[in-house]
Amino acid sequence: MENRQILLVEDNEDDIELTLHAFRKSNIANKVVVVRDGAEALDFLNGQPGDKAIMPAVVLLDLKLPKIGGLDVLKKIRSSEHTKYVPVVILTSSKEEDDLINSYKLGANSYIRKPVDFDKFVVAVKNLGIYWLVLNEPPPED
Repeated sequence: MENRQILLVEDNEDDIELTLHAFRKSNIANKVVVVRDGAEALDFLNGQPGDKAIMPAVVLLDLKLPKIGGLDVLKKIRSSEHTKYVPVVILTSSKEEDDLINSYKLGANSYIRKPVDFDKFVVAVKNLGIYWLVLNEPPPED
């Protein structure tokens, strides 16, 4: 399980620390790569020309991001042959129904609202880790 990395796309430092702490508290030892805007996320997923990008086991994607918003990142992930099968979980504080609907329309695998209560957030992160890192069977690599 440890060799499968997680890509966390989040611009809020408090939410980054909270998420990393929740992973540690849940004994999820996988490497978490943190990027702080949509452009950085796409650069990471697409790699540099000539480099083979290491695909994460799951992308945890916030919606309200600088440079390129989360929904646009999701749209680009799903439109690329290289990334279209990477699991994407929307992890957001947005309560907007349109965000929920548009996330699924664009191919999100899951939509989770960040719980305000830390203990509930730890449980949510633990369940995310167990499902996406242990239980989920990803498609075979090309």
